[in-house]
Amino acid sequence: MRPLSRARAEDDHYQFMTSSDREHTRAQILYFKRKNGQARYRTPPGVTITCPVESQHQAILTPEALKFLATLHRYFEPTRRSLLQRRQLEQARLDAGGLPNFHSETKWVRDNLTWQAASPAPGLRDRRVEITGPVDRKMVINALNSGAATFMADFEDSHAPTWLNNLDGQINMKDAVRRQISFKAPNGKDYKLNDRIATLIVRARGWHLDEPHLLVDGQPISGGIFDFGLYFFHNAQESIKRGFGPYFYLPKMEHYLEARLWNDIFKVAQDYIHLPRGTIRATCLIETIPAAFQMDEFIFELKEHSAGLNCGRWDLPLGKFERVQIDIFSFIKKMRHNPQFVLPDRSDVTMTVPFMDAYVSVNQDLPFERRCCYGGDECTNSDQDNPKANEAAMNKVKADKLREVKAGHDGTWVAHPALVKVALDIFNEHMVGPNQYHVRRSEVQVTALDLLNTNVPGKITEHGIRENVSAALQYCANWITGVGCVPIANLMEDAATAEIARLQIWQWLDMKVTAEWIDQILEEETVQAKKTTAKGLDPAKVDIAKRY
Repeated sequence: MRPLSRARAEDDHYQFMTSSDREHTRAQILYFKRKNGQARYRTPPGVTITCPVESQHQAILTPEALKFLATLHRYFEPTRRSLLQRRQLEQARLDAGGLPNFHSETKWVRDNLTWQAASPAPGLRDRRVEITGPVDRKMVINALNSGAATFMADFEDSHAPTWLNNLDGQINMKDAVRRQISFKAPNGKDYKLNDRIATLIVRARGWHLDEPHLLVDGQPISGGIFDFGLYFFHNAQESIKRGFGPYFYLPKMEHYLEARLWNDIFKVAQDYIHLPRGTIRATCLIETIPAAFQMDEFIFELKEHSAGLNCGRWDLPLGKFERVQIDIFSFIKKMRHNPQFVLPDRSDVTMTVPFMDAYVSVNQDLPFERRCCYGGDECTNSDQDNPKANEAAMNKVKADKLREVKAGHDGTWVAHPALVKVALDIFNEHMVGPNQYHVRRSEVQVTALDLLNTNVPGKITEHGIRENVSAALQYCANWITGVGCVPIANLMEDAATAEIARLQIWQWLDMKVTAEWIDQILEEETVQAKKTTAKGLDPAKVDIAKRY
């Protein structure tokens, strides 16, 4: 973006002006005028913030932190763009009838059993129960106090990425690392950290998402680099002082070169603030179809920065309390024009269907061969107001956790503090030691066709269509108010819920059902959603969700 000598935009509270010299060597100055006076805010050369910066966020958007973000952007944005273009080319291949498969050029990586992942970093050796949730201040405190071994603080699917939410989340992370975080609820209840808390892990946004409010040389910065960069810059040194380190989850990757990009970023970031390489640790989420064929490669590419894999079931609502382990959204998106891959109602796609069973099996030897952790997921929500529903939910969680630990998982996700003890009891009973690296299951052989076997008993029903329409309406109505994690039908739902719901409807519309029927159901479910949606939510938001 060419710098303007006196570009100005005004509203009731703010006035912006930017200035720079011909070589763009002087810092751009962002002036913003408040009711209580004038303040000055600096951004480095080439960095533009497109909206107001509140006073409490200045400690996050420091000139030094912005310079760090700009450095990462300038080094790595061309590679990110190239990898996103590669995704488009791969999609064109699949649209033409191709199928996902194991990569021939990396067969040597999969077959070579002499290499292993990095040994566990401090605070990551035992991850038998991880709690997940958004970066809302109260939820961060509750998660850290939950008794779980680790807490995945989410800037991705369970987070509504408004400008204020993103920056508030970074403030909450900074305070949490320093054990300075507290919260006073409207009812007067105080929240603060216990003496013993979970290890903090941050999930940044995926490669496909931009942060449109921060421009570098006129281009929006990657949302993932924005999330990672601010957290790392402000908290890496402090986290080490406190006995752990800068730990991350990497979502939505579709190619091992995308993991390589993260690894290159980690090396530059550590060099930038003079940390030893290997200080950062990152866990890859296996939540896309392409990723299921490249798990060895992901671990190999991250090398000394690898902290294992997680099979990412957070994205997949199936039935009332059940989740499966591979991203239905990715499955439909990738195989969208192939009628062979039309799935029935979500409630029919259980853990026992062929492609899900193959997905679990193909993972089972990785912990033994690579000495890395391998975790599962659960998103059932506790329902204390309905004892029968709560009992059913707890029984489902117990069965699910038992299945996971017997399948060789080293840990599991939960989405509510009330589920931590339930999951912990199961893993404590059935897992000896902090992990299951010693357990080998090489008798299982899985092929590419096994991972794509969608011979799923079931059918598309009106109930399934209504379930998808209702979930999408309720979630989106909350999301546009800035709420990214919503309890719906005893599940903690995130953005992936809406994506899966709308994409499955799209697939059925293309293959099986009429637009007129969908429109009729949409009208009826809109009325119902206004009655059942969260207390205090404006029904007008449901209408907005309906339109889009």
